[in-house]
This record gives sequence, C-alpha cells and structure tokens, in this order.
Amino acid sequence: MQRQPLEMVLPALLERCLQRGWRAVVRTGTEERAEALDAHLWTYSDDSFLPHALDGGENGESQPVLVTMSSRNSNKAEVRFLVDGVPPDEDVDFKRIVVIFDGNDDTAVGQARKWWQDYRNAGHTTTYWQQNTAGGWQQKN
Repeated sequence: MQRQPLEMVLPALLERCLQRGWRAVVRTGTEERAEALDAHLWTYSDDSFLPHALDGGENGESQPVLVTMSSRNSNKAEVRFLVDGVPPDEDVDFKRIVVIFDGNDDTAVGQARKWWQDYRNAGHTTTYWQQNTAGGWQQKN
C-alpha cells in the first residue's frame, strides 16, 4: 500500500474473495489490531455488508471472513491475508497468501521482498501488485 491505509484496502480485497466464493482469514500482529479491524469491517460502508467474526468468538469458524492473531485456519479459508508485518508461516495450504504492507516503509518493503523471494525459491507462484495513482492495483514484474 502506498496511497491508501489498510482500512480502505482490506474491505475491497475481502469483498473480491467473497465474490469468488472464497473464504478468507486475516491474520494481524496484535489483539488490539484484530479488534480494531473487526469493528471497522462492520462500519466501513453504509451500503455494503461483509460477514465476518473475530477468531474465538461465537460461530467464528462458520464465517466466510475471520480476523485472528492465530496461524490456524479455523474457518477453512482459501485465502490468508497477513498484515502488520506478520510473517508467512509454514502452512501454505491456501489458494492465495496475500501479504499487505506499507510501501512507504523501507523496512516493511525489504521484509516483503525477502518473503516473496523465499516463496519463489520454494517453487510457489508469486506475484507483486502495487497501487496505481487511481487506487487500483497493477501487477508488477
């Protein structure tokens, strides 16, 4: 992310997952961040509804979107979003793993590049997407 904060980017990406029939899990770095994202996902838009829950909450495992600090895949998601510098874990049993990081933070960029290279070296298909000036996403080489 370079032009919009996570709170603007994440809901649109989660909506795309649901449109494709995919479940998603969002892994955060702290309990406070998980709770803040949970609250935000209820209120980010007056004309949209994003069904989700906090991991460990009532019926969380049945929700199409789960916000968690855990590496578990409690809702059997196809897509894992990693935010706040949370590192990818060894479990790569997902259709997609999306690492969202601040493109204006040199440390975050360097860490994301390392993870990207590690996954690529392990034989996984990797792509890099960057926000354009209009807030859309462009695949980069």
